[in-house]
Amino acid sequence: MPEGPKCFHACRRNEGTGGLCHRCSSPTNGGGYPARMSIRSAGSDAELAVTAAQAGAAVVRGMYGAPLMRFEKSAGDFATAADLEAEKVILDVIRTARPDDAVTGEESGRAGADGAERMWLVDPLCGTLNYAVRNMLVAVNVALRVGSDITAAASADPFTAEVFWTDGERAYVRSDGVDEELMPSPDSRLVDVNLDPPFPSEPGFRAVRLLAETEFVQRFRPRVVSTTLAVAWVAAGRRAAYVTDGHLRDSVHFASGIALCQAAGCLVTGLDGRPLHTGGGGLVVAADEETHTALLQMISRQVTLVEAHGKLDG
Repeated sequence: MPEGPKCFHACRRNEGTGGLCHRCSSPTNGGGYPARMSIRSAGSDAELAVTAAQAGAAVVRGMYGAPLMRFEKSAGDFATAADLEAEKVILDVIRTARPDDAVTGEESGRAGADGAERMWLVDPLCGTLNYAVRNMLVAVNVALRVGSDITAAASADPFTAEVFWTDGERAYVRSDGVDEELMPSPDSRLVDVNLDPPFPSEPGFRAVRLLAETEFVQRFRPRVVSTTLAVAWVAAGRRAAYVTDGHLRDSVHFASGIALCQAAGCLVTGLDGRPLHTGGGGLVVAADEETHTALLQMISRQVTLVEAHGKLDG
């Protein structure tokens, strides 16, 4: 009888299951580690997103540590020569393969037909302030929106050479040419909180107040890495959750991470617990329902307290 397909989940938690994956009950490669598969669909949008993100990541990695010219954008925000060069390379890859698609780049803005059905969203260096002070916590994000849905996305870490990617159905991490399916986990209890502006939900909600919440301190361990690489880490089981304020529809910063988390099976809502883009804005991504519910309750208490007593400090 021919052997069935091997498991390719990245769970690594099949101990005591007789060599079967705890998620799909397929045979693993032994040693407690599920088999890995190289997943390729040449010419697909997902593969193009990966290729474009890798091209941008190569630029970011190559220019790291060099003196870089800064280009002021707004108060406290700027781009570097690495941002501009990485975006140029990414857009060249996309336009060569999909010349009729529209694109929106963080640095160059929108190009293409108005009302285009297919729109690429490009953030060439998420974590510019980190990068400018020689901190390696950054991401290169490329996503494709078709209609109202993100159908392909990639988030590349230039310094680990990992690329987190999705075809809109499942999510993976590619390392050394091999793909492993992403599996969220709350086990770390690490919750990343974005403290960067803007804060459209204030005075009702400010993310920084979560850090002083008694229940938050008891349940979780806060992290603030200031890059949307941390959103991809929720999908990968390296963070339990991620929280940010903001209006995120067609966000070049967040589109890739959100798509990864949705495909990986995370709970993804706005700050009010409603589906994204249907409520008051913001983002709560969690690996499991318990973590998600706890965070929503803390956020709701904060909003209720402000409504009852007026604006809080912070």
